[in-house]
Amino acid sequence: MDLRPFRPADLAPLLELTIATFGPFFEDSFRSIVGDAIMTNQHGTWREDYRDMWVGLHDPRQNKHVVVAEKGGSLLGFAAWQVHPEKRSGEIDIIGVAADQRRHHVGTALCTYAFEAMKQAGAEVVSIGTGGDRFHDSARAFYDSLGMTAMPLVRYYLAL
Repeated sequence: MDLRPFRPADLAPLLELTIATFGPFFEDSFRSIVGDAIMTNQHGTWREDYRDMWVGLHDPRQNKHVVVAEKGGSLLGFAAWQVHPEKRSGEIDIIGVAADQRRHHVGTALCTYAFEAMKQAGAEVVSIGTGGDRFHDSARAFYDSLGMTAMPLVRYYLAL
């Protein structure tokens, strides 16, 4: 497995990977928890939202970076992060690993790379957010395995 910075040619396949990775959350988990009205209001355009997100996700001039994991020309996953020099902190914005590559240490390699890059840029602390629903059980277990500390938060929704 090779890790390398994002290239413009990666945009379409990484968008596909993002949609494949997070589609089950929006369409199955989130929708089943909050119902159709809240799903439509909050994330009814989630695919387009990811397209928009990818436009500015890698912008080194703004301390935003994406690393890509690949093997034999196949994209295995990615991690995007940003550094906030004034706060000496960084955060992983999004991480995605192809379904058939999960549990093969791709996520660990991506996070290790991102953590080191953030440290080199002056970050002393790193954070990442994830959901508390069952869909995100494996993500929470993964972040725990990296030695991260969870800070439980709760967000409530009500359809009016």
